[in-house]
Amino acid sequence: MTAPRLRPARRTPTLILSAALLGSALLGLAGARPVAIGGVLQSASVGTITLPGGEMLPVWTLPRLGVTVRNDPSDVRLLLGTRELRYAPATGWRAVGFTLNAKLPVPQLSGGSLFVPLAALNALGLSVLADTPVLLDFAAPASVPAATLPPSPDLAQTPAPGGASGTTPAPVPAPSPLPQPQPQPTFAVNLDTVRVSRTLHRTVEVQRVVLELSGAAQSSVTRLQNGVTVTLSGVSVTPGTQTLESGDTLTLTQTPQGASVGLTTGGGRSEIFTLNNPERIVIDTTTYLDSSVPPPVDPDALPDGVTYRPLGNLHLLSFDPAVYQPRVVSAPTGQASGVADLVRRVGGVAGVNGGYFDPGTHLPVDLVATGGLMTAPSLEKRATLGFTAQGDTLFGYPRPRYVLSGAGFSVTVNSVRAKADPTLLTAFVGDGRTRVGADRLTTLLVTPGAAAVGSALTGVVTPPAGTLAFTFDPARFPQLPRTAGTPLNATLNWRADDGWDAATDALSAGPLLVQGGRVALDPAREGFNTAASIWRPTRQVAFGTLAGQPTIAFLTHGSPEAFAAALARAGVRDAVRLDSGSSATAFVTGGYANLGGYLNTVWSRPVPNAIVLVPRADASPAARR
Repeated sequence: MTAPRLRPARRTPTLILSAALLGSALLGLAGARPVAIGGVLQSASVGTITLPGGEMLPVWTLPRLGVTVRNDPSDVRLLLGTRELRYAPATGWRAVGFTLNAKLPVPQLSGGSLFVPLAALNALGLSVLADTPVLLDFAAPASVPAATLPPSPDLAQTPAPGGASGTTPAPVPAPSPLPQPQPQPTFAVNLDTVRVSRTLHRTVEVQRVVLELSGAAQSSVTRLQNGVTVTLSGVSVTPGTQTLESGDTLTLTQTPQGASVGLTTGGGRSEIFTLNNPERIVIDTTTYLDSSVPPPVDPDALPDGVTYRPLGNLHLLSFDPAVYQPRVVSAPTGQASGVADLVRRVGGVAGVNGGYFDPGTHLPVDLVATGGLMTAPSLEKRATLGFTAQGDTLFGYPRPRYVLSGAGFSVTVNSVRAKADPTLLTAFVGDGRTRVGADRLTTLLVTPGAAAVGSALTGVVTPPAGTLAFTFDPARFPQLPRTAGTPLNATLNWRADDGWDAATDALSAGPLLVQGGRVALDPAREGFNTAASIWRPTRQVAFGTLAGQPTIAFLTHGSPEAFAAALARAGVRDAVRLDSGSSATAFVTGGYANLGGYLNTVWSRPVPNAIVLVPRADASPAARR
């Protein structure tokens, strides 16, 4: 299957709009503009909008421009100095104190407010300082009228057409009244500016919407199935709707209680928080653009104590050893799990796939040890990672074997496996479902740490989970006990120096890439065939130490030689390659360090074992922070 092509990461510039301009743009109407008075930009609610008939301003804002008004849809009056315009549905516009030379558009009701055309203000002679596509700046008035004009006097009676002289004029039929506008809310705080930015990080889109307020305001958030609504109490806003670059829909609505901001995200997850000085509401929406690809690491959302270093095609995840320690985590015998699942199973924060395994049986092909128990035998030739109970990391070539000892004897176990062999002494760590033993063979069950045989059984046996089972032919190993309660010690001999006796967890993979800060690659020593696919250039993954910190390393593409060289250049002290290629999976809470556009089944290929970083039980609160 062809891997999907991903859009390259890019950062789009932040779009900054005044709320008035945004409100106009939200309506999708050309000509809508913010308004200034005497060079001072006004709040969003004072901006113009375009309605049938042209660009208009709400009547309730006109007193700020020095115009005395009557805000009545059936009797509009606009007075500036000696010039007045009157409007009634039955008569249309009429000029008082001057001659009206052109027909004016009729007033419009929108959003509970009455709007009049800018052409009417021009006819009154309102002084304009700047008239640009992005701003309309009126001259500051000498005074702001406080009173409202009374009803128009010439609407009281009108002579009936063709009426006889001296007769009582017929009353003018009352015009059908327009719906009465709701009183325009007056709030001390305005939504002045809306800023929108959008960032792509591989297949993850992060959109930020910032609502800048003129003052502090109470806010509440309602989460919907397809977005969020933010309610701002006591805040004025210019209503409107806009489709953002991401495809999300932003809606601003004025309510009697304040402003309502709706963001329809269509699947994205939004987080909302507030900032001060100036007062802001921030809506961050994260959307995964390709659901077939797991999300990448978000460098800005890593857990405390985790450091992410992208160095070209090399990616390093380092962990504070005062907070986290590595351990080996395994899926049930013969099963496989995604790395993220293995991390979550033990409450970890990050993980990387382990060593090589048989894809058909999901059984490891080299050493695996967890909690002091060896669950898969060692090939005794390849580089191995070990971890102590204190969290120290070991690198080397141990050749661990179980040793059974008692009064006057000591026997080394041949292999670790469930399948019995009458010629061998085999060991197996029970899982509660896998059978061991066979007819005429004896199986000793020993509880780890105990100094005696728990059970001695003949035939097929299903050992309890966590119990050590040793199967043998009594004729070949007559020194071994065959009854319960007989003294017996079962120990794990690492057969290695440099602190391996303290190891509790271990995992073999190889090759050793870096040792002491220098490239240490020696495929012949570890029995790797460099002509086989295991040595091909591919995705490479390793575990090592950098500046004293346990570190997961991921190379997007390259050979083991290229990987080792990149690690040495980055300052990695020691590192062992893990199962690379399609199994390579580096996970940290919230995403993957993997790159390359692979489908989900490849990105998180199930594996039987992983190295997982877990919080230390003895970490101090300060260290955890």
